[in-house]
Amino acid sequence: MTRTALIRRLGRLRLRRSAAAVAALLLMGVAVDARAADVSSPGRPVRSAADATTVPARSVPPDTHPAPWVGAWTTALTPPGSSGQSAEGFTDRTLRMVVHLSAGGDQFRLRFSNAYGERPLDVGPVTVARRAKDAAVVPGTLRRATFLHEPSTTVPVGAEAVTDPVRLSVRADTDLVVSFRLPTTTGPTTWHPWASQTSYISTSGDHTADASGAAFPERTTSWFFLRAVDVAGARAAGTVVAFGDSITEGGATTTDTNQRWPDVLARRLAQLPPSRRLSVVNAGIGGNRLLTDAGPTGAGANNLGRSAESRFDRDALTLPAVRDVIVSLGNNDLGSNAGVHPGEPLTASQLIAGFGRLAARARAAGARVHLATITPNGKLDARAEKIRTEVNQWIRSGDADGSVIDFDAAVRDPADPHRLLPAYNSGDTVHPNDAGLRAMAECVRLSTL
Repeated sequence: MTRTALIRRLGRLRLRRSAAAVAALLLMGVAVDARAADVSSPGRPVRSAADATTVPARSVPPDTHPAPWVGAWTTALTPPGSSGQSAEGFTDRTLRMVVHLSAGGDQFRLRFSNAYGERPLDVGPVTVARRAKDAAVVPGTLRRATFLHEPSTTVPVGAEAVTDPVRLSVRADTDLVVSFRLPTTTGPTTWHPWASQTSYISTSGDHTADASGAAFPERTTSWFFLRAVDVAGARAAGTVVAFGDSITEGGATTTDTNQRWPDVLARRLAQLPPSRRLSVVNAGIGGNRLLTDAGPTGAGANNLGRSAESRFDRDALTLPAVRDVIVSLGNNDLGSNAGVHPGEPLTASQLIAGFGRLAARARAAGARVHLATITPNGKLDARAEKIRTEVNQWIRSGDADGSVIDFDAAVRDPADPHRLLPAYNSGDTVHPNDAGLRAMAECVRLSTL
């Protein structure tokens, strides 16, 4: 064999090995930087970390997935508000986001999103730790997270990045602290405005390795850029996605108590045998509508996100090991009287068709859908209440070919079925309080999941 032929053969072997490594990383859902894999072709620009993309975990066949990942926590992200912190962004700050896990395990990966950014997002360094109190973490539990073994990454506009697996043992129904530095100016953020959970913002600099919370004087009840936490080594057979509006999000729940109905449902499921145990993640957005987008409505208003139909794949179906999706929507469509065409009033048939489309898409993705009846809303007029009644009758009929969760029956006042039971009313006649949210979670038949 000539010297030239030998060099070419060795080059092909290196290329095949690099391609195999890239394929393995894609199976893990990791953002791939072509420089690290050295698989650029002649005459083609080498991709930078800013060009990184991710592969949804659900696209990986179960029998080839390198680890049994399930969703431990997620949030549904929205565009920034028209003013305030989400619109201004951050420069050289460390964010310490506190998230409550529905499933524990011994290995985690984090998903960072720049879905609504206006410029590439620089992220890093990143740490995870068990929470002690407030912004402090348990000494000795801090672990570094990396991106393809690098301490930082750049997330392109409209994309997300996934960390390498991080080894840390954390129990279910406890808090995980995710700290990440934003070294450059972020511009407008990708965020979740109403978290019902206190997180923390540092003074200038890298404070990701601080066990103390002293460098985190600023508090926030929003989550920024962090989209999801997946876990491996959990005793959970799959993921349940709670997909809805502010009632699912926990709009009237007591902050920092984890009493949202998905939280309570997760604790119920945790009591089942391991083979039937499921994690529960919360993809609720306050103000979200099934059929139409809900944008800012005034100065300083938050953008309430794309319609549920528009965000369904990203916020529900691309999460790992999704077995079930509980859909609880409709109140904001009814309250806004927003039909599918501008200026057109909402009809029951439009809502029914929208629910049917979500159910069909869930089934096509291999997940079982559970439609929840629309809960009482004291602010609806007579026409909207009539639509609510008609849609609930259709949901109870089971025509969507999925199980029915009767949230309406769980929280309504038997003496006045158009209103919340007084003991479950948060005070605004729309949102159930903690007791009402618990009643909703307890009405879910676990045998259907």
